Amino acid sequence: MSTTPVIRIEDLSKRFVIRKEKSLKERLLNFGRSNLHKEDFWALRDVDLEIEAGTTVGLVGPNGSGKSTLLKTIGGIIQPTTGSVLLRGRLAALLELGAGFHPDLTGRENVYLNASILGLSRQTTDRYFDAIVEFSGIERFIDTQVKFYSSGMYVRLAFAVAVHVDPDILLVDEVLAVGDEPFQRKCLERIRTFQKEGRTIILVSHGLDQVAEFCDRAVVLENGRVAADGAPEDALMVLRADFEVARQADLARLAAASPQDAAAAARFTGISVRSDDSEGGRPVVDEGETITIAMEVRSDAELRDWSIEVGIATPLGNPLFVTTTEMLGIDLAPLQGTRQFTLTLPEVHLGSGDYAVRTTLRSGDGAEIHYVPVGAQFSVRTAGSSRGHVFMPAIFEAH
Repeated sequence: MSTTPVIRIEDLSKRFVIRKEKSLKERLLNFGRSNLHKEDFWALRDVDLEIEAGTTVGLVGPNGSGKSTLLKTIGGIIQPTTGSVLLRGRLAALLELGAGFHPDLTGRENVYLNASILGLSRQTTDRYFDAIVEFSGIERFIDTQVKFYSSGMYVRLAFAVAVHVDPDILLVDEVLAVGDEPFQRKCLERIRTFQKEGRTIILVSHGLDQVAEFCDRAVVLENGRVAADGAPEDALMVLRADFEVARQADLARLAAASPQDAAAAARFTGISVRSDDSEGGRPVVDEGETITIAMEVRSDAELRDWSIEVGIATPLGNPLFVTTTEMLGIDLAPLQGTRQFTLTLPEVHLGSGDYAVRTTLRSGDGAEIHYVPVGAQFSVRTAGSSRGHVFMPAIFEAH
């Protein structure tokens, strides 16, 4: 992999003007006092980055953090207010799929139109046309006007055109989840092909697991500034810690806004994960170690015939492990007041990454009494010999 920078971003800032007038009439009436009715919004502030050739970099952050603005600035779609972007090589941007598609033209005609917008000559498009149509999977409808396409067919054709541009640098903004599952796999395989060919890829994605899998590096943007820049695992841990702070603040606001609901019926009043190690307040365990999930439950009225469900999920909420007191053959005694419970997992065989504990109180008929989607969080670290949410020791031999 080359260490030559193909993108150099220096002291980059981008300002937008937000006008407060709600109508053309207000704008005309306030024309002489326009400065009183507008404010500056800095989408990017003092961004400095260098991106080496052949690397895949993920831009992540909360909504409104400046990710797409930075990508569009790199792509030359918008100009910075201050600073500069220097590029080496041919660039292709998958920012707004189907930009330039005309609804009254057929798919075939729009392929040529869109390809020309992306910089392909007609001769090059002729050469790639069959491959584009095959990749899109909509051969039967290629001579149909695109206004009759479903949204999935539309983005499939647009993505197929975009990935057949021959770029040195590829910019991708939230378009890796288009179409159905087989087409998504095809898109991801094409991105992997670009990586093998040594192309430089910058992608914006809210799929943090996808960033961890595909990227060599992750840059976290917050309020238009670089908050973290480094290995995906480290950068994503910073971002998820910020998400957790925001989540706890939201929970506190909800509890303050509806104190009666917060004190109603039976509920979890505390959930935590215990381990021998912690980093930044979040428990961190090595593969194969023990974790203990501690829970506190309170019920103002006597609670009979009930159970506790405990699960471990990915940060996106996909369940990896679920058990209940019923599955474990445990009958919980009636509860009135507060009681503590623990669930111990003697050996945790999860892959490196962040995980969430979710808990549910259920009545005897299975009805949900109280559900906590993210009660606590913890991280797992492994030797790095594998990827994925499950860790399995592997022995490789040649025979």
